[in-house]
Amino acid sequence: MKRLVVILSLLLVSSCAKDSSNFTLTGTIKDLKKGTVYLQRVDDSLLVSIDSIQINGDSKFELHTKLDGPEVLYLALDKNGQDSGVIPFFADLGTTEINTSLKNFYMDAKITGSKQQEKLEEYNKMMDRFKDKNLDLIKNNLEARKSNDSILMDSSYKEYNNLILRKYLYTINFAMNNKDSEIAPYLAISEISDANLRYLDTINNALTPEIKSSRYGKILQELITERKKQ
Repeated sequence: MKRLVVILSLLLVSSCAKDSSNFTLTGTIKDLKKGTVYLQRVDDSLLVSIDSIQINGDSKFELHTKLDGPEVLYLALDKNGQDSGVIPFFADLGTTEINTSLKNFYMDAKITGSKQQEKLEEYNKMMDRFKDKNLDLIKNNLEARKSNDSILMDSSYKEYNNLILRKYLYTINFAMNNKDSEIAPYLAISEISDANLRYLDTINNALTPEIKSSRYGKILQELITERKKQ
């Protein structure tokens, strides 16, 4: 009986989401035979499900929600009661498609849809380079510690600080170059919220009126206001 209630609840949520939706997420999860796929968003710092579908044999899925504007949503997979990962993506009105695999749910994700998603992927490619460089620095630091090489340790520490600075500066520059996209305030609040206020102010002041009034534009303004109070 409890299982029936859960299934009926999921069907009801899915039906309501589809009736009032202006956004559709479609796709496939290769090799998935059985599980539950969720469409989620952040609400009060928590991921909450806004639509779901049970997979039973057919790896295709279609999920729906209503958006007030471009927003980062999440595709999540629960297989046999076990969380199999989450794929973040920048959604906008219309349709986004995500194709991935069960084995590498996050890493194999191919996303096509919004122009904001294209910008996010461009940014993430550069962040991957920073991550690779950071791994190299960690390796060098460990080797320096093993050999008790204080000069090399000091050098790797300085390189690490320089890498963090370059990452912040790249994010600021990327946001400034995309001041007419929701990606700008999103990166400001998700990647460099602890940056010097003058940098956040610079990004905020450069935003177009449309982006200032967007979801992440408003959150950025609230963040700056709160930090100035402190």
